[in-house]
Amino acid sequence: MAVNIDELVERFTWIDYTVFGLMLAISAAIGIFYGVCGKKQNTSDFLMAGKSMTTFPVAMSLIASFMSAITLLGTPSEVYQFGFLYWLIGFSYFLVMPSAAYLYFPVFHKLQVTSAYEYLERRFHRAVRYVGSFTFIIQMSLYMAIVVYAPALALAQVTGLNVYVSVSLICFVCIFYTTLGGMKAVLWTDAIQMIIMYGSMMFVIIKGAIDVGGFEYVWQKNVESGRAELVNFDPNPTTRHTFWTLIVGGYFTWITIYGVNQAQVQRYLCVQTKQMAINALWINLVGLFILMISCAFGGMVVYARYWDCDPVRSGVVSKGDQLFPLFVMDTLGQWYGLPGLFVAGIFSGALSTVSSGMNSLAAIVLEDYVKAGCCPDISEKKATLLSKVLSLFFGLLTFGLVFVAEQLGNILSAALSIFGMVGGPLLGVFTLGMFFPWANAKGAFTGLLTSLIFMFWIGGGHQVARWNGQITFDRKVTSIEGCNFNETSSFSTISPESLVAEEPVEEPLGIYRLSYMWYSATGCFTVITIGLLVSLLTGLQDVRTLDPRTLSPAVFWFRRFIPGIEGLGEDYVDEEEGLRTHQSSVSLGNINPAFDTTVKEKYTPKSNGFTPEKESSKL
Repeated sequence: MAVNIDELVERFTWIDYTVFGLMLAISAAIGIFYGVCGKKQNTSDFLMAGKSMTTFPVAMSLIASFMSAITLLGTPSEVYQFGFLYWLIGFSYFLVMPSAAYLYFPVFHKLQVTSAYEYLERRFHRAVRYVGSFTFIIQMSLYMAIVVYAPALALAQVTGLNVYVSVSLICFVCIFYTTLGGMKAVLWTDAIQMIIMYGSMMFVIIKGAIDVGGFEYVWQKNVESGRAELVNFDPNPTTRHTFWTLIVGGYFTWITIYGVNQAQVQRYLCVQTKQMAINALWINLVGLFILMISCAFGGMVVYARYWDCDPVRSGVVSKGDQLFPLFVMDTLGQWYGLPGLFVAGIFSGALSTVSSGMNSLAAIVLEDYVKAGCCPDISEKKATLLSKVLSLFFGLLTFGLVFVAEQLGNILSAALSIFGMVGGPLLGVFTLGMFFPWANAKGAFTGLLTSLIFMFWIGGGHQVARWNGQITFDRKVTSIEGCNFNETSSFSTISPESLVAEEPVEEPLGIYRLSYMWYSATGCFTVITIGLLVSLLTGLQDVRTLDPRTLSPAVFWFRRFIPGIEGLGEDYVDEEEGLRTHQSSVSLGNINPAFDTTVKEKYTPKSNGFTPEKESSKL
């Protein structure tokens, strides 16, 4: 088999550029519509879409925000190199979505926060809020850089366009419509981009499978190579992927995103009703599962095409993440417009994630560091302007961090490793607050810092060990016997022997071998364990004075079996909420709150007659 990369690049014609450019133009037009043609935006409109959105765009945005190019490029590469076992992570979503909908989301909905980290101050202390939000800023900034680099890499492979030109284009378009149109523009562009992603991926995978010989041929070739591995019950936590790492570890990895991540929480609270948000999560579950399984099968299709001439070993591409774009141009490049549709789909994934991240980071800084910190009396006009400036800043920061992302290697494991190292401790501190009424602020603060240090030690040690060749992963068998080196000018002279290590290397510390899929669970349980121990040593939280809204519904479901929560919330007095109520009532002037039941509910001070029985009856 001969594959000439120069010929493939020439297949990307002006028609493909037109298709690709049309997607960018639609995204920019939505930003112009909501930024210029719509009503004048205030802070709520820019960050929360005025809490007026419906189920469909939010559901599409939930899928697009964190599946994007990481899934579209990383998953086929993962399956091609390591086998189909990764498909099991799709089943973790069936645990993640109900947990997010019924255990975590109701807490944020009751509190109606703009920043998810405001919860940490209400439950614990402002210091915990600052540490949590700062950690999220680091996490999301690095993740956005990875997501930008991935499609730029793909575009360079199929068109020959410079990677950094692609990065600049993504960042510029994203900054434009996000800064101009705010959250409404982000949600509606996400919805459109999700449709483009789905359409392009499904067509490429189905058409590609038919072209290489049909679905039966694809499956047979993967069985012969050992890639069609459906399950592995190995209990060893250092094994990269098993049933346990992908379903149990996958649950903790993805609940950090759908349970407590600012970008997702912000979307939940953009809809008109609580049920709309729950419906969006269920729709998201179906869409997410189908997309994951399809992308995993796409990796099998790629192998069926290159089973006798591995593009990586033969030098056609330099990284595994370039395999799927190569496949698209090789098998479908003669169809004018299809490569452009594929690139548009990849770019759509990147744009949706980066725009979501920019908007959520702007919300975090405004709410946690400006309104709750240096400028509590900032005017609405200045707050809205500052939100747009912050969006611009984080867009530019993303561009700069792309140079870091370039060094992280495999984009799928890199992205999930970052979410594990940082997201795990964040999940832990939220879980500690929502499920353990006795935990106090000192325990939460100590647990969060300890877990972050511990996880960065593990993750950092793992990366260093990989760079030094101390940790390697067994890839599935590949062949270059079918390559025609004489006809393929772009091949390098890499030989199979050159891939073998010349001498043994020093064994790394055992914990560095921990599978990256266990990072979130490890970080989460570290926070909970340390947090409860420190709380026990420094004096447990008085549950009678605890705000019951900060606890998960699960606490009230099982209150009869939980010791030490008698009188929960009975002595709680929300002085800040009472002050807001008093000020709001004064501002109503001659309006009678009893005239409108919604106004009456909003502005009538609540009594402190809270009981767990009353609370559980509302759930």
